[in-house]
Amino acid sequence: MKEIRVEQEEKKRTKKRWTRDDTELSLLALPTTIWFLLFCYLPMFGIIIAFKDFRITGGFWQSFIESRWCGFENFVFLFTSDAIKVVTRNTILYNIVFIILGIVVPVTLALMIGQLHNKRAGKVYQTAMFLPYFLSWVVVSAVVWGFLSIDKGLVNQIIQSHGGEGVSWYDTPGFWPPFLIFMNMWKGLGYGMVVYLATITSIDSTYYEAAIIDGATKWQQMKYITLPLLKTVIVMMFIMSVGRIFYSDFGLFYQVPRGASSLYNVTYTIDVFVFQQLKTASTGMASAAAFVQSVLGCATILVTNAIVKKFDRENALI
Repeated sequence: MKEIRVEQEEKKRTKKRWTRDDTELSLLALPTTIWFLLFCYLPMFGIIIAFKDFRITGGFWQSFIESRWCGFENFVFLFTSDAIKVVTRNTILYNIVFIILGIVVPVTLALMIGQLHNKRAGKVYQTAMFLPYFLSWVVVSAVVWGFLSIDKGLVNQIIQSHGGEGVSWYDTPGFWPPFLIFMNMWKGLGYGMVVYLATITSIDSTYYEAAIIDGATKWQQMKYITLPLLKTVIVMMFIMSVGRIFYSDFGLFYQVPRGASSLYNVTYTIDVFVFQQLKTASTGMASAAAFVQSVLGCATILVTNAIVKKFDRENALI
């Protein structure tokens, strides 16, 4: 017993020592740490603006010092305004659909492409699906305008050439929810699919060889080998997606509809609301909205992780 205790104490001492590997890993992580400090933690000082009636009177520091403290006035006005109900509803409902489709569709396509025998065709499909991810929403909005413009849009020209009347797409709210969902999937599908496909390609081939020897079909191989081994990545992507349920893609909801006021009820999200407040010089209100958005997002990801940890401890992030 004494020898075991001595060995345990020696191991504890050796673990506390700073080794060369620790130095190398710390230097490797230093650029990322500096980046996070400068661009993620240092800007958090601006949260104070949410508690001030911020007015631009000169430079930032002069404006910050001369602006009066208003306490929770910005938050009270935020939660009592009619706009917060609309933007919160739109943000949450859109994200619920995005989360569900963002898991089901990429996983399905990754499984399908993973079964292709022609690897060159698989690479072509991956490239074609991944290419839209690199396009800016500004470019996409210009292309969408070229299709949906009421006077020169390609869609209306086709309708009119067949004897129909042109449709004012930017004044038709019912058209935009499914269209925005489609655009989000079209642009982000390739990224999610590549993540799952990379996991599939890293699975040990001996599992499949043993399954084939036992007479397992392709469907049984996916059900009992591929999907269980994808579970960890799926849960991780799900938790990260739920953590951003109070966020929305500003380019998708503002650039693509071109900020049309007639589409207020279906395209107005929290990020668009913050931008509109900044345009009207309500910096304090915009900061309050962004602050609430961040707190709710952090709380959501922690709650989701706790729920996952309760049922499956191994696949939780924390």
